[in-house]
Amino acid sequence: MSTSGLSTQGVCILGSTGTIGVNTLDVIKRHPEKYNVVALTANQADEKLYQQCVEFKPEYAVLVNADAAQRLKEKIDKAGLNTEVLSGVESLEKVAGLDNVHQVMAAIVGAAGLLPTLAAARAGKRILLANKEALVMSGDIFIKEVEKHQAELLPIDSEHNAIFQCMPSHFEKGLEAAGVNKILLTASGGPFRTRSIDTLHDVTPEEAVAHPNWVMGQKISVDSATMMNKGLEVIEACWLFNTKPEMIQVVLHSQSIIHSMVSYTDGSVLAQMGNPDMRTPIAHAMAWPERIPSGVEPLDIFDVAKLEFEKPDFKRFPCLAMAYEALNEGGTSTTILNAANEIAVDAFLNKKLSFTNISRVIEKTLENITKIDADNLQIILQADSDARQVSEDWVKQLEFKR
Repeated sequence: MSTSGLSTQGVCILGSTGTIGVNTLDVIKRHPEKYNVVALTANQADEKLYQQCVEFKPEYAVLVNADAAQRLKEKIDKAGLNTEVLSGVESLEKVAGLDNVHQVMAAIVGAAGLLPTLAAARAGKRILLANKEALVMSGDIFIKEVEKHQAELLPIDSEHNAIFQCMPSHFEKGLEAAGVNKILLTASGGPFRTRSIDTLHDVTPEEAVAHPNWVMGQKISVDSATMMNKGLEVIEACWLFNTKPEMIQVVLHSQSIIHSMVSYTDGSVLAQMGNPDMRTPIAHAMAWPERIPSGVEPLDIFDVAKLEFEKPDFKRFPCLAMAYEALNEGGTSTTILNAANEIAVDAFLNKKLSFTNISRVIEKTLENITKIDADNLQIILQADSDARQVSEDWVKQLEFKR
């Protein structure tokens, strides 16, 4: 769905109470003449969603949790707001496909975001993709749905958005034909880039979520610490830019000033730079191909002074290596990888699993499930379910063992 020429664009935010959702609302608030909030959704954060409803007055508010939805409805009714409250996963799919929704911010974390994001694709919306798991789990199916229904897919992850900005307009015909030599996908390296490997088993959840540069949710912060987040981004980049794993080089750049680069066959390297603030890629994707103010301060290159880069250490970051392996193996491997990671990270955050055992749970799950071709959505959902069960079994075996 092309959004050019529309006076006001209706926006649905899947995951409005998370970091991406909050930043999206901040951008919308700066441009009331351009954007209208049609639907806001969350899992169970009814109080925060209520406050957003008071400020932005959406037509719909969705909470997956039924009890939370009932609490929200009571608050909405008492306040006299004209917002319809819905509950359940199927309601996420409904609001993502509403006729008066032009853009869908897909910001639900994890596998839970797959079905509503697919619904947005099938409804031909402009999809602002912050949920990388949709492509990690079902890349081929998802891309085919986008193409079939003439939806628009624009990346929100700072790295993929940076790559998109540095790509030639005709990159969809193939990177090599477009003169692209390599994608240089930057990574901060998280909070443990220089910490002694021998002490990583002692890492606490509080330490892991304390990212040095970015303000993010807990799950993605842990993924950044293990660099599984970068592994998932490699997989996502292959689908977004129709390329192969060997065309993507991960580059550690702890300053998070260059958000990614594209290397060309003529020797040029184009980089997108900016202060580490998610409102930049959000505003870019919402307004594309135009530019609008995002609220982010311009980068002062004199303050930066110099830029530093290094190669990733796969011994320190085994999750990154496993992501490359799963991508090369194909089929349901990346679905299994993602599910195992979600279970392991949740166990770590709940102090049931040590930091170094996150990668062990993923490794054992990949070893104990047969990978098959990901031919349809049912196969993918079954692989996701099977991997979660196997991962939970391994969490119990490795629980508290360091």
